[in-house]
Amino acid sequence: MRVLVIGKGGREHTIIWKLKQSKLVKDIFIATGNGGMCQMGHCLPIDPLDIDGLVKFALENQIDLTIVGPEDPLAAGIIDEFEKWGLDAFGPTKKAAQLEADKSFAKDFMRKYGIPTAEYEIFESPKSALAYIRKKGLPVVLKATGLAAGKGAFVLTKKKDVARVVNEVMVERCLGKAGERVVIEEYLSGYEVSIFALVDGQTIMYLPSAQDHKRLLDRDRGPNTGG
Repeated sequence: MRVLVIGKGGREHTIIWKLKQSKLVKDIFIATGNGGMCQMGHCLPIDPLDIDGLVKFALENQIDLTIVGPEDPLAAGIIDEFEKWGLDAFGPTKKAAQLEADKSFAKDFMRKYGIPTAEYEIFESPKSALAYIRKKGLPVVLKATGLAAGKGAFVLTKKKDVARVVNEVMVERCLGKAGERVVIEEYLSGYEVSIFALVDGQTIMYLPSAQDHKRLLDRDRGPNTGG
């Protein structure tokens, strides 16, 4: 097989490391990759968001399977475009990717289908967001609705931080367009566990559980990181 892996982070590096162990994989191409990944395959100067360029490369180079790591190209519809051209690609469609790419969509989806989730409200106005936090009291969690590389959630426990965080996210746009809307939700204390599954619309195959350790410092202190 000739495999194209899209991305340049630790997630994609691990995927490539595992692909290298398969006797079925003949060639690995990477867009764009990094220094370590380029030692394990052929790195390409194609941006992960250049969907047309990636489709063109896959067609011209007889790529058997494309694996997409980053959320941004998934949210932009890369899987839909590959499928349109008859190319096999691993990842959610643009519609399904909304569950990751848009926290407000994900929260409304869970509410609609009775999936347990923290109580929440969605805001586009900084003034309304501040008023809601004052009414609810602390602690609460503020989340930018868009993609923010795992750094869009803020646990607010001190009054002095509330106005600053709301202003940075919604007014100054420290997270860019991701902060156009925010979800403010109930604070839940406990251990975070992620359960992953591969699905194709009919079959569910569960993978081992995993856990993010998102805080920058020991003892769950400091700002959130990408995990």
